[in-house]
Amino acid sequence: MSDQHSLPTPPIEQELPVSAVLGLSEKGQADWPRLRGLETQELSRLTFHRLYVHAIVGLFVAHMYMAVVGPVWVGLWLLTLAIVQITGMQADKRHHARASGTGAISRARTGKLAKSNHHSLTAIASAVLWAVPLAVFAPFGSVESAVTLMVIIATLMAARVFFYTTTPLNMVIASLINGAAGCVPFVIMSQWEIVTGVVLFTICTMLGAIEVGRAHMEARIAENAIIEKEEVVSLLLREFEENEADWLWEIDTRRRLQSVSPRFAFALDATDKEVEGKPLLALIAGDKWESGDFPPSLHELAEKLRNRENFSNLTVQVSIKGEERWWELSGTPIRDERGKFTGFRGVGSDVTEQRQSSEKIKYLARYDTLTSLPNRLMLTEALGDALEYAQHWRTRCALMMIDLDRFKAVNDSLGHITGDKLLAQVSSRLQALTGENAVVGRLGGDEFAVVIRDASNLNYLRGLASRVIETLSEPYHVDNHTLYVGASVGSAIGPRDGRTVEELMRNADLALYRAKDAGGGEHCRFEPVLHASAEERRQLESSLRKALGLDEFVLHYQPVVDARSEAIVSFEALVRWNSSEHGFVSPGKFIPLAEDTRLIVPIGQWVLRQACFEARTWPDHVKVNVNVSPEQLLEPNFHQEVVDTLAASGLRPERLEIEVTESIFLRDASVARNALEQVMALGCSIALDDFGTGYSSLGYLRKLRFSTIKVDRTFVQGASQGANESLAIINAVVAMAKSLDMTTTAEGVESAEEAELIRNLGCDKIQGFYFGRPMASEDARGLFTRDGLPDPRRLRA
Repeated sequence: MSDQHSLPTPPIEQELPVSAVLGLSEKGQADWPRLRGLETQELSRLTFHRLYVHAIVGLFVAHMYMAVVGPVWVGLWLLTLAIVQITGMQADKRHHARASGTGAISRARTGKLAKSNHHSLTAIASAVLWAVPLAVFAPFGSVESAVTLMVIIATLMAARVFFYTTTPLNMVIASLINGAAGCVPFVIMSQWEIVTGVVLFTICTMLGAIEVGRAHMEARIAENAIIEKEEVVSLLLREFEENEADWLWEIDTRRRLQSVSPRFAFALDATDKEVEGKPLLALIAGDKWESGDFPPSLHELAEKLRNRENFSNLTVQVSIKGEERWWELSGTPIRDERGKFTGFRGVGSDVTEQRQSSEKIKYLARYDTLTSLPNRLMLTEALGDALEYAQHWRTRCALMMIDLDRFKAVNDSLGHITGDKLLAQVSSRLQALTGENAVVGRLGGDEFAVVIRDASNLNYLRGLASRVIETLSEPYHVDNHTLYVGASVGSAIGPRDGRTVEELMRNADLALYRAKDAGGGEHCRFEPVLHASAEERRQLESSLRKALGLDEFVLHYQPVVDARSEAIVSFEALVRWNSSEHGFVSPGKFIPLAEDTRLIVPIGQWVLRQACFEARTWPDHVKVNVNVSPEQLLEPNFHQEVVDTLAASGLRPERLEIEVTESIFLRDASVARNALEQVMALGCSIALDDFGTGYSSLGYLRKLRFSTIKVDRTFVQGASQGANESLAIINAVVAMAKSLDMTTTAEGVESAEEAELIRNLGCDKIQGFYFGRPMASEDARGLFTRDGLPDPRRLRA
């Protein structure tokens, strides 16, 4: 049953106070009127025995003192005793007759009053009458007869304590009266030892009456609580049957259903008449009953029933007319009043939906919903098991971490739905590559992992990594698109490269990072030196975050000249970092780190502002070229930053040229395009840097009006060495730029021969060490003569 049906149990005090035991108070939460009524009923059953005992003992005492006191006094005493006992017996009969004709509630309400009216009077009157022989008759007899009489009275006192446990107050008063009277003859006879004994016995009798009464009262309270609980149970069971979605069930000694409720019959998909008297196990086992091929849970239920054991919330797989269901059953053996086993009774409910939901939650917690591969949690558990296996059997396990190359380009250009379908195909290929010795799963995004349980053969690990790279690099066909991605793999071997799951995953990730750093499509194994590289990167990042505040950046400027006149037409602003902790740090080292951490955004803002202020000191015809990261273009206020910088520096927009690479179109191409179009609307020009080295797309050249295309230095060097491909590419770029009304700039020109070659190939502008290395702002300004024209001697000095 649910918590709302929990049974209230009346609290039982640890020890009842004496006042409650004696009936002088009604402390606690017990139903005192009902308890007093039950006490009265018990006293009524002892009426005849009380009369019988008093008669025998009275005749015996009369015989003892007839000759000493005289027949008149003894006869009068005996007659009075008989009248008191007979009157008490008649009063008990009248009370019992009235109680039998009323309900339990009426009996409970009148019990205490009835007790006060006749039982107390009878008990006290009897005690006074038994005090008469002790106080009046005994002084006239011998000491021996007095002792005999005291023994008789003491026996009556003790008997009252154990037989009249329901009226301890009456027994205390009676014991006090008889004890006081018992001292009288022995005081007169100066028998002080006997007086002391009588006093001590009286005190013990009174205390015994209280303690026996307390024990009896506590037992009655507990019994009353049980009765109340049974009444509540009956009430709740009726409510349960009427309101709850669950049902009651009952079987006999042969495990056949009896007293089938309509709701239970509905759960069995039958009527109550159809299943009455049928074996429970046969009904819920379905077709498997004949074969005996039961689910383990059904075997457990059968075992509980056979052993006559209590069971609670036992989940059982059942088959109801061919449909698999799950029930939750609780049951307890039932016995008759003689303790004979008569069957089982219990409650049950259909928990099929809850179990299915629970199993789904467990599945979602351990498997990736997109690829149905084990997720990070399950991979972590598998890796932990593999490490334990390797350490126990002194062998090796391995973890391979796989990251897709160029997946981001697919996701950004074709959308997440296409990207998800591609990931599903990747997971299928990975599953086909791994066998029973490996577990493949998805860590998240485009990152996967393979746990190899036994990696004793390192050649197997190398071969698997090669097959993964080769297989994942094959073309994919998704929604009429042919897609190409690659894979980078990092691996770590346990327990050599890590004795814990965390260490092994961290080291495999370091190896993967190195593989990505090498350009992708590589497999790198973990080496201890990678830790040093990771630590260096961490320290470098920490210093980079403080570099702006410490004013550690400086701009250098490299001239760009006209290919024909060799006049300076612009300077490219190049940021340099002189760290107080690491010294001079190469741009090739800190720029990628800044982009990974998005520190390139504030650094780029600083570069733009400094370059514009410096260009303001140059001749009016000289432009400044500022490199802008894709991260900066994705900032919603990039256009406003350009406007604010131009306004603050006073630089005309026509003198600012923004340089971007093709990678800007791999992430939110529309956002980058809008940002650049807004800048172009101001009058600024846009140059496409490193054209031909990345993801060249003629479509972007048509959609966005670049002012300049910069030919990468690799093609310039290749052309100078006579490479036909490089010559063809430069010719094609120059021709295309002219057709689109764009200019071209050749980068990396380092000699006069290369300059002449580029000039002959038709490039408009040249940039390289031959015309000037990146230089400080003072040196850049020194290249101009007083009239603002460049000094050729200084330019190539």
